Amino acid sequence: MVGGAVTASLAVSTVIFTLLEHEGAQRLHLPLVRRTREPFDGAEALPGGWIADDEGLEEAARRTLVETTGLRPSYLEQLYTFGRPDRSPTGRVVSVIYSALVRSPEAARVAEVHNVRWAPVDEVRGLAFDHDEVVAYALWRLRAKVGYAQVAVHLLGETFSLGQLREVHEAVLGRPLDPANFRRRVTASGAVEATDEHLTGGRHRPPRLYRAVVPEGATGPFQTTAGPAA
Repeated sequence: MVGGAVTASLAVSTVIFTLLEHEGAQRLHLPLVRRTREPFDGAEALPGGWIADDEGLEEAARRTLVETTGLRPSYLEQLYTFGRPDRSPTGRVVSVIYSALVRSPEAARVAEVHNVRWAPVDEVRGLAFDHDEVVAYALWRLRAKVGYAQVAVHLLGETFSLGQLREVHEAVLGRPLDPANFRRRVTASGAVEATDEHLTGGRHRPPRLYRAVVPEGATGPFQTTAGPAA
């Protein structure tokens, strides 16, 4: 027997990753917003909001990011849709989740206010709704794609040293990597190409800068079709 029509509200939320200095090391962070109303008044959640009747999904994601954090990421990608019936105590809410990568200078320009803070990803827990699950899934997707050097473009810039690229991998994976093995693996993979530039400002021999080799037809670092049941 076919049931009746399901009434649901439509929202967007965004998981934004960046690298920030924390306890002497580069660590993966994301911004959290402290809720000021029920449900979950006082709890932290991902930035987001309701989708207006006259706007598209990405338009809504960008608008809510500006309203809640002031961030305007150059790269924003639809990640997945979460719609479990009991994910909100106020009724059926379907959330379209976006993921973004921003460089640390852009993140540092965003002043933390009373209801927004940057949090190390590995310390995030107890978020409102099912946002712990959303963050875990977004991090899994990022870790699955960190082997592609174009991820570094969105976290570091167009050019980077292999040491900087290794720091990105270590921050995303949450574990140290052997520098020599990492260099051999990355250079042999064809994922990066050397430039004629060198990193300036160091006291030792300046390292060469590289750029990512983006495969033809690639549109972003998160491309995949696998995902959890929404």
